[in-house]
Amino acid sequence: MSEQDVRPVPAPLRAAVLRLAADVLGEVEEVQVPASLRAVRRFAPRRRAAAGAGPLWAALHEDDGFRARVTRVWALGDPATAQQLAGDERPSPSWAAAAGAWLQGQDWSVLVPAADPVEPDDDRALESSRRQVEDLRAALGVAREGERLAREELAGLQRELRRLRSDADRARSEARRAGERAAAELEAARGARAEAEALLGRVQDERRASRAEQGAARDAERAGRRLADARVRLLLDTLVDATSGLRHELALPPAAATPAELVAQAQAGDATPARPTSRGRQVDDPALLDDLLRLPHAHLVVDGYNVSKTGWPGLPLADQRRVLVDALARVAALTGAEVTCCFDGQEGHRPPAAQRGVRVLFSTGEIADDLLRRLVAAEPPGRVLVVVTSDQEVVRDVEAAGAWAVPSATLVARAQRS
Repeated sequence: MSEQDVRPVPAPLRAAVLRLAADVLGEVEEVQVPASLRAVRRFAPRRRAAAGAGPLWAALHEDDGFRARVTRVWALGDPATAQQLAGDERPSPSWAAAAGAWLQGQDWSVLVPAADPVEPDDDRALESSRRQVEDLRAALGVAREGERLAREELAGLQRELRRLRSDADRARSEARRAGERAAAELEAARGARAEAEALLGRVQDERRASRAEQGAARDAERAGRRLADARVRLLLDTLVDATSGLRHELALPPAAATPAELVAQAQAGDATPARPTSRGRQVDDPALLDDLLRLPHAHLVVDGYNVSKTGWPGLPLADQRRVLVDALARVAALTGAEVTCCFDGQEGHRPPAAQRGVRVLFSTGEIADDLLRRLVAAEPPGRVLVVVTSDQEVVRDVEAAGAWAVPSATLVARAQRS
């Protein structure tokens, strides 16, 4: 610190220097802000000079880089005074000139303006005008400093652009030479490459075909194994539950004779009576439908739109689906049967809200009738399978597969009764 810096600084001079420093601080890049002034920089611009006076004044004494930046901004804002201070000519006394001298470490006391014999109001007005002039000069210095930095950055960018253009020219030249060499080598290798690519293509096609066949075979084997296992398990569970239910219902005593003994006692010529089967019959009575669905592991498969258009034709399709699924949920809760409802899938259709005990399927790439036929074909023989539809083609197919065929009106009556 110079000898002038330790002398008491008049309040107007201190205020002028602090205002200039506060303006400069607002324009400094974040990474270049001194650590002691980072908090001050977050102040509102009008509050920096007053609220951050202490840190700003300390930084001007201790940080030569910050002080030099403030000095440069002051010089750019008042170049005439700066030139006079740099030479032998002394500028007219003013607080702005004194601030510049203080920042440069020169004798500022000779530039302090003498007190004018003016009235208090005039003194305040004059002081306000001086401050406005100083603020404008500080703003001008900040703007010129920004312009100088921008010009320097522009010059640097122009130099970088010239360097990049030169590098690009060299790269293009080298690329042309390399291209010429590569063209000759490429022309020589094209024949061999064509033959190799053709051979490789045939090998890859054969390999892909082989892998596809192997994958399809494995998938089909796994799907068939899973389907067979599911059918066997379901049939076994159905038989076990049905046997237990019949034994409990009929209260059968332990077997006292074997079938062979009973057959031996039959009269010659007796014909074995035909046994009624639970397959291939239509059920028109809703009560009989309930009895079927209460059998062990019974499965109810519903042709969705065929039923909903029979029972609620005046509703939109979305409401038809919702009403039907709600009714099926009640049937599933009362009977314990597995329930699957099939709808024709269309773009934009979404399944209704999930209901307990009801599986909702939308056909994809097929109509709902074909999806229903595949569901029936997947079930094992011996399981109670009830299909609800009034489509006679579907009725014939599912009856041939051994399922009960129930008209749509029967299920609608059952739903309206609950």
